[in-house]
Amino acid sequence: MPNTANNHHSRSPKSAIRAYLGGSFDPVHNGHLQMAMYVYEHLLPIAKQQKRPLYVSLLPNARSPFKEDSTDPKHRLAMLKLATQESPLYINELELWQAPPVYTIDSVQILRARYPNDSLIFIMGMDSARSLEHWKNGLQLTDYVNLWVFDREENFDSDIDTDIYTDKNFFKTELQHSLTSQLPKLLQPFIVDSVLQLLTANPQSLTNSFGVKNSYQGYIFIDPSPVAAVSSTRVRQQLYQQLPQAPQSLNITHSADMQIASIAPINDIIANTAPNSLAKWLNPAVYQYIIAHQLYSAAQFR
Repeated sequence: MPNTANNHHSRSPKSAIRAYLGGSFDPVHNGHLQMAMYVYEHLLPIAKQQKRPLYVSLLPNARSPFKEDSTDPKHRLAMLKLATQESPLYINELELWQAPPVYTIDSVQILRARYPNDSLIFIMGMDSARSLEHWKNGLQLTDYVNLWVFDREENFDSDIDTDIYTDKNFFKTELQHSLTSQLPKLLQPFIVDSVLQLLTANPQSLTNSFGVKNSYQGYIFIDPSPVAAVSSTRVRQQLYQQLPQAPQSLNITHSADMQIASIAPINDIIANTAPNSLAKWLNPAVYQYIIAHQLYSAAQFR
């Protein structure tokens, strides 16, 4: 199936469910895909029951406002296509070709205008959600979309003693309460208890923060389910460490051969036997693309 979101811009007769996971995807790794697939698998039964189209898309940005540089968009898009070609996930290029910086609030306004009757969900980690007040109009995101927030911390730091509570439902409630307290206070009233509530339109006529009448009010679902806590920065660092800086005197062909010979063979990545975590976090086709184009190498950062 095609995995570019440009193929379903026309409005469906029936209101669709659209979920977006934004990021630089520099490079895309299995943590991104696992989170997006988790959302897809949980929304699919609901979409089937309600007989609504479902689109879960990766939304690569041109460059994050919080980063000074990023890999060429054509490379990041190519890696995304390789990583999603055997999945039901889409790629939405809305932000990718715009002049940076591109702000999320502008994107969700465009998406709401484009799909006024659809259920729109923006997926993010709690690390991003707790800092929304530092984003450009970040607290206004729920004027346009719903938020599905995951806790991506490797070690959840809380006062809850998990050994005391054997009731998993009680622990889940306590964990959600602790996560809720991390959100900016202005967003906490919009928190709901289930994913299903993200798909229910609020018919109230509201005035949003820009003084514009808005018939939509989004909600926030905090999902305490454990998700992979790996970052593209961490993956880039590992790739950098594996590619030793070539001597200045070497020509580019010799340098490339030296770098490719120094990293784990692609067969080891496919077999998941490479002596590093890249086998766990990178799609083999993405890893091969990185090798072929010498991305994230020491030479790239000279």
